[in-house]
Amino acid sequence: MTLLRGDDPAALAAAAQRLADGGLVAFATETVYGLGARADDDAAVAGIFAAKGRPADHPLIVHVAALAQAATFAAELPAAARRLAEAFWPGPVTVIVPRRAGIADAAAGGQASIGLRCPSHPVAQALLREAARRGVPGVAAPSANRFGRVSPTSAAHVVQEFGPALWVLDGGDCPVGIESAIVDCSRGAPVLLRPGVLTRAQLEAALGEPLRTADAQAPRAPGTLASHYAPRAPVRLLPTAALARALDAADADAPRAGAGLAVYSRQLGQGRPGVLWQRRPDDPAALAHELFAVLRRFDDEGAAEIWVEQPPDDPAWEGVTDRLRRAALAPSDADGIPDESVP
Repeated sequence: MTLLRGDDPAALAAAAQRLADGGLVAFATETVYGLGARADDDAAVAGIFAAKGRPADHPLIVHVAALAQAATFAAELPAAARRLAEAFWPGPVTVIVPRRAGIADAAAGGQASIGLRCPSHPVAQALLREAARRGVPGVAAPSANRFGRVSPTSAAHVVQEFGPALWVLDGGDCPVGIESAIVDCSRGAPVLLRPGVLTRAQLEAALGEPLRTADAQAPRAPGTLASHYAPRAPVRLLPTAALARALDAADADAPRAGAGLAVYSRQLGQGRPGVLWQRRPDDPAALAHELFAVLRRFDDEGAAEIWVEQPPDDPAWEGVTDRLRRAALAPSDADGIPDESVP
């Protein structure tokens, strides 16, 4: 396995050169690990789609080291996009803007718009700067996992997905843990296409106007189809009272009780024989940080089903609730899962 230390200047230089040469490199961001290729090389980007088994019309996000690099890919930077970038970049928000003709067609999935983000993780920043010195204006990078799977938040997760051939820049565990918010700024009024850890109120405060609801004319964007972020085991997202009833019913069904059941709850399920239990945090940022790692651990420990206590119906929880709802909609047959995520 080519596992590289993200704090090693020689490793960063080698990874940047690999990107410049058209190769793939997985790297840490503050949200999740990304699988990167130079965004201005359609052949290199095709390698991402092939490695992931991802449909070529499903767009990627282009990562840039600073706002100045956005001009390479954006035909224009609308005022809403600029406000968000100035408020939160580097950070976990992606803006969709009109794309400059003749560049990043493959990364955009053939659309006239492009998603841009400036990550804050020091490994991502160092890699993007090193790549820029070698003529790479930006790096297209979805999450570093097979199409439809749970996003990776550690280098070990990436290795589980792709094995020893892929170069991975290890930056430790991702501090945020779920993907960036995506705001469409390409059609006038800004539209929230995917929530993240930045709340709707934070985004609207920076914009100075309310976010609209996505409609049928919204551009295709990563992580917005009905079902994805899926572990192998089917997920059930249950309100607290419904989870308690389901656990009582499972206890009454003696042959089935606890058989392969994993429970992610504040207290329910704790101490039940045969049940894999993990305490669900009471804080949305803490839950976001560990969510994908918990789902992967349940899979690794052989869970047949995963029952999750639903978070509060509160704007602060919108990002993690979105991921859980989409995971719960995903079919248990992994080959049929239709979508996934990007950092």
